[in-house]
Amino acid sequence: MSRKNRIFASAMEKDNESKMGIGGLLRRLLPFVLPYRWLLVATLVLTFAGSLMAQVNAVVLDRAVDRINALLHLEGGFQWDEAARILVVISVVLLGKEVLAALITFGQRIFGEKIRINVSRDLSLRIVDRILQFRMAFFSTDGNEPGKLQTRIDRGIMSLSNTVKNFFIDILPLFTSAVLALVLMYAANVYVGLVATAIIPIYFWITAVQGRRMKGWRHRVFGTHQQLSHGILNIIESMGVIKSFNRERVEADKQAALQEQSTDQQMQTRRISFLYEGLKTFVEQIGTVLIIILTAYLVLIDYPGMSIGKIMYHVLLFSNVSAPIRQLHRIYDDLNDALVYAEGFFGILDAEEEVEKSGQWTVENGKRVQGRFELKNVEFTYPSGTHAIRDLTMTIEPGKTTALVGLSGAGKSTIVNLLDKFYSPDSGSITLDGVPLEDWDTEVLREQIGLVLQKNHIFSGTIEENIRYGRPDATREEVLEAACKAYIYDQVVALPDGFNSNALQLSGGQQQRIAIARMFLKDPPIIFLDEPTASLDAIATEQIKNSIDAIKQGRTVIVISHNIGQIIDSDRLYVLDTGHCVQRGTPTDVYRQGGLYKEIFDASARSMNVDKIADTLT
Repeated sequence: MSRKNRIFASAMEKDNESKMGIGGLLRRLLPFVLPYRWLLVATLVLTFAGSLMAQVNAVVLDRAVDRINALLHLEGGFQWDEAARILVVISVVLLGKEVLAALITFGQRIFGEKIRINVSRDLSLRIVDRILQFRMAFFSTDGNEPGKLQTRIDRGIMSLSNTVKNFFIDILPLFTSAVLALVLMYAANVYVGLVATAIIPIYFWITAVQGRRMKGWRHRVFGTHQQLSHGILNIIESMGVIKSFNRERVEADKQAALQEQSTDQQMQTRRISFLYEGLKTFVEQIGTVLIIILTAYLVLIDYPGMSIGKIMYHVLLFSNVSAPIRQLHRIYDDLNDALVYAEGFFGILDAEEEVEKSGQWTVENGKRVQGRFELKNVEFTYPSGTHAIRDLTMTIEPGKTTALVGLSGAGKSTIVNLLDKFYSPDSGSITLDGVPLEDWDTEVLREQIGLVLQKNHIFSGTIEENIRYGRPDATREEVLEAACKAYIYDQVVALPDGFNSNALQLSGGQQQRIAIARMFLKDPPIIFLDEPTASLDAIATEQIKNSIDAIKQGRTVIVISHNIGQIIDSDRLYVLDTGHCVQRGTPTDVYRQGGLYKEIFDASARSMNVDKIADTLT
């Protein structure tokens, strides 16, 4: 089986395993609920007490109707004193019951809501912790784009926390009340209890059919929501390009088509839902009619234990049985929605093969990593299917500067990603100082590496916080020194808030210098520079180059650049073409060999008008 087919088969197998029922959903949630078992016990106790309170109206009405009926048929005539006493007792009992029920309901909801909020927090912390453990390959896999991943997480947490609310705050009180009401109906009359019981499985059967019918539509709606979220995020990120090409209408039309699709899908789910809800309401009303007819018939034939009060008693009790059933379709819909979103959420938590594998090899105290990388027969294909590295063998000498050169897509940045353990090779071996890279403790390895990319991420926060990201325990003096080395200090202190200014408000070139300042602050023995001065002006480029040249001394440096000035003074140079190493040696030797490097070098010189520059300088 080909690698692509194995990946597809594995994805399908994992997708099938992720399908779960309501029971499976509750089992997955249980570990998040159990830490709050005492809150759960308190909720259940109050739930049972509240369910008892819910039956008081039926019992009081049963007794009151029979007493009033008897009062009306007294031989001595109607007695106002007795009637007043009955009314006072009814009022006191019912009002007292309402006060007590309100207090019980308040406590039950407070405890239940506290469980929901805590579980929601724990789910959020667990998913963040999990995401931070994943390899970079996870985030480049189809379906894990930022917008789609955000939707899976947000809707997953929301639906799972709502499931906790539905189960512990809504379903348990309704279910307990229904069971108690059914027990009381059987205690009063077995036949009436059987009629009430016969209605329940019919209702549940209709609900189950509804759930199966709507599951496919829910998956479609969820998929469309992911596309919408990803599309909006893409519009925001691409706003400059959209406006420069006047493509606002094109993007709006794309979103309109997705919104239309989403609308059709939601309407279809609503039509199916309303059809089944109407059918269930009809079944419930049939049950009520049957209860009234049966209890009235038993009263007419003078059945033992049956009275006019018992008619009202059974009707109210059946209402306590049917009320939870009436609410069930809403809760069942929510649970089925939760199943769809939970599959995506728990799919992230269960992605064991995506978790970064860390070895145990570390650096002895006082020793410094030399920085000798050796790659032998390395093959690597991205999850998207792009075959980026092909049978690559090379050595990165410690304490020297190695340049990687090639056209776009040649695999230069991929090598850096492999050396930093962002990805693992499909085959072949990579060692650092003679130790296989997979045996290195990942955290220790990355502490030894300073990475500056063409486009570095700037976090929301102050300039000082962004520089300090390179070494959180650095002093302010060290932060300022790093800013000076990156030639950003003067520009920062000129801002109204200085180093407390928002880093996101800086220009692209200034943000690049912030990233370089981070690297200076980290002061690692190994440095990877991937187009570090691509977004800087000529003067800034020269300044940064001087700083980088100074920090290069005694360190292992890998530089990727299309700028001749960045690579011409490297100690060794590798020329890549579609993942292969086609030339190697010193920059001068490789140029004399001719081939791809000479073509790139000469083209760069011509694009810079070197001849005219030389004439101008002369």
